[in-house]
Amino acid sequence: MRTAVRTSLVPAAVLLVVAAAIVGRRLVASGVELFLGWPPLLAEWLPHVGPGTPAAVVVAVGTVVWGPELAARLRWGALLAAGWAAAFAWTLSLALVDGWQRGVVERLTSGEEYLHDVPRVAQLGGIGPMLRVFSDHILTTAVDPAQTWFWTTHVGGHPAGAFLLFTVLDRIGLGSGGAAGVVVMLVGSSAAVAVAVTLRALGHEDLARRVLPFSVLFPGAVWVGVSADGLFAGWLAWGVALLALARGPLRAFAAGLVLGYALYLSYGLVLGALFPLAVLLTTRRWTLLVPALAGVLVIVAAFTAAGFWWFTGYEYVKVIYAASAAASRPYAYFLWANLAALAFALGPATIAALGPGRETSGLPRAATWLVGAAGAAILLADLSGMSKAEVERIWLPFAVWAVVACGALPRPRRWLVAQAALALVVNHLLLTVW
Repeated sequence: MRTAVRTSLVPAAVLLVVAAAIVGRRLVASGVELFLGWPPLLAEWLPHVGPGTPAAVVVAVGTVVWGPELAARLRWGALLAAGWAAAFAWTLSLALVDGWQRGVVERLTSGEEYLHDVPRVAQLGGIGPMLRVFSDHILTTAVDPAQTWFWTTHVGGHPAGAFLLFTVLDRIGLGSGGAAGVVVMLVGSSAAVAVAVTLRALGHEDLARRVLPFSVLFPGAVWVGVSADGLFAGWLAWGVALLALARGPLRAFAAGLVLGYALYLSYGLVLGALFPLAVLLTTRRWTLLVPALAGVLVIVAAFTAAGFWWFTGYEYVKVIYAASAAASRPYAYFLWANLAALAFALGPATIAALGPGRETSGLPRAATWLVGAAGAAILLADLSGMSKAEVERIWLPFAVWAVVACGALPRPRRWLVAQAALALVVNHLLLTVW
């Protein structure tokens, strides 16, 4: 039975955020370059409203008032459709607080983003030649006089699969900032449904129904709209969901294909392997491991045959990362300030649900494994030092699973209000880069 939840971790998180802000500003004042306008977030103070403001309020109010009841009684298919629609509406309306041009179109078309480099694919002779020389244009310090250019920050900083997706979007007529931004938000917001599908497949439909409204009003939606990391979150979540649904080798193989491609979206998603591991530990369907790994290996073999070797790309990325803004960002500060930034994406409900205390009812083992996987992935990513700042978006693929803990919260409407309020305050007081 769910009972009262100790909320001591929420004040602690608030203190952590305040400390990160104060220390961050002092570091900047002392001459340390953090490249953050509003530590610990990559944002700047700019109170504003926009065309998305009324829509965001309507979605938030509707989800708070009717979300828990509808989640409990709608038939499953209708619930998934409604959940995805609501999550997308929430993400899009938050993005539109900054306006269509600034909040959507320009997010993926800046000089540091994916769409900026798409024309280079044609210059190189197509997708095949691009993949063969992709690693040759990662290092910004190359001494080869024949190399007169290098990929933009986000293209070169990720495996070739991420850029390949945006190249394909361009080939099918969705290469504009607006169209690609909508696709990113559609895929990113679908993570809410994928998490619910996973929980139901693991035998916990009631928990899935309780969690879904929290996944809809996920504060991290501020960064899902529009950052490629939101798309990565959705992609990884569906790979995990497919594995949870698998009862035979064919679906496990399909799950492996999706999970394998996730490795080529972001180097950090190698930590995403913790989530399918959590599924297998829960279900004990170890016979699915072989076909799932076969699917992963097919993707690895395909990229390798095309000319992109993951480990070479990763070694080069470590070089450019060390010479980037990370060079002046102190590890000792971001080791804990990263957690303060992540708190904005998780929201008070998730933080309260993750807090210790005898009053907190235990989650089912499956949910505990998934939440534990999220915590372990975040801890490992933090300790690695490869994510100093900007984790409010970088860790979205892990954060969406931490929300599962909210299924144990009593009085869900109160906590849904807190989640929505945080996202609305952040998006209306700060101008985020994503």
